[in-house]
Amino acid sequence: MVNRILDNTKGDRWIWLIVIMLSAISLLAVYSSTGTLAFKRGVGVESILMKHLAMVVGGIALMYFSHKVDYRYYAGISKLLMIITIPLLLYTLVFGAHINNASRWIPIPGTGLSFQTSDLAKLALITYLARTLSRKQENIKNVKESFAPIMGAVCVVFALIAWANMSTGLMLFGVSILLLIMGRISIKQIGITCLAGAVLLAGIMFLGPRRHMYVTRINTFMHPEKVDPDKAFQANHAKIAIANGGILGRGPGNSVERNYLPESYSDEIYAIIVEEYGLIGGITLVGIYLFLLYRCIKIVTRAPKAFGALLAAGLSFSLTIQAFANMAVAVGLGPVTGVPLPLVSMGGTSILFTSVAFGIILSVSRDIEEPKKVVVGEIREVEMAV
Repeated sequence: MVNRILDNTKGDRWIWLIVIMLSAISLLAVYSSTGTLAFKRGVGVESILMKHLAMVVGGIALMYFSHKVDYRYYAGISKLLMIITIPLLLYTLVFGAHINNASRWIPIPGTGLSFQTSDLAKLALITYLARTLSRKQENIKNVKESFAPIMGAVCVVFALIAWANMSTGLMLFGVSILLLIMGRISIKQIGITCLAGAVLLAGIMFLGPRRHMYVTRINTFMHPEKVDPDKAFQANHAKIAIANGGILGRGPGNSVERNYLPESYSDEIYAIIVEEYGLIGGITLVGIYLFLLYRCIKIVTRAPKAFGALLAAGLSFSLTIQAFANMAVAVGLGPVTGVPLPLVSMGGTSILFTSVAFGIILSVSRDIEEPKKVVVGEIREVEMAV
């Protein structure tokens, strides 16, 4: 059975190994950091771990099925995804569940899970941009046919996400700009898009429902010595956790700050990993994400079609930028955000959508490998005939 699954597993083998490694790290870190959460819920830590394990296994299954689908099919559903995504984002802002003073989630009836619509929006926008940029190359300078729909999609999705989740919106906007550069959009048009994004950002910062929180977080990051210690509680305890880790760490399960850090199993899980596994563990995790980016860039440079290259680039940039943003917050290089560490932080649907993104990247990688196998097979047939 295992051999049969391995024979049907295609794509970059290193990315499969990276996913397995990150999943194993996630299980260890989540098990260690959910003691306080289990106490609050009145359940055992093992119960939370088993739910997380189910999500991890479900994510790997989704990744397997996603990588078996020819990546070109995702171009066909990109418009449909955008049509679904924008109303969902609007619905979330108005009727979504309010968690941590933000309306980002839609409860899934009967499951006890919450669906974060920004996860779907990331997939939808990246696939839509990859499809549009690859198909409009001949008229890429045409404002009405090419630039207007691209800029409209980027700005609308950015505004709807940033209204409740500024960090995710900014990262997705940055990935979109990178795709526009790769898609040969002119510097002038990219500048117009950035200007429109800056105007939207300023409007959300000064008029949005979370404007006071954004100002507080920025002030806390820029001038930590001048703010109330309670407002810098999360950032301070993340730094304490990292300082306690030293070179080798306290050892698995020996974190102290997991009892103080809010969201220690999600937003601040990197701080817990460094506390338990030390500088060596922290650098190892950074190295894994850097190696992931390297493997994805190799896929991008070897992809025979523009759509595949843009799709793999957008998804890989999105995953790695999110990872480094999470780790930067933990070590004090950025203001506190609500960005999880991909495939490591405990989560529900976010793990599933991240796994689908990996599956699509592997699908592009599979398309690169299969032509080689066909050529090798033809050469062998010729040799046998001779």
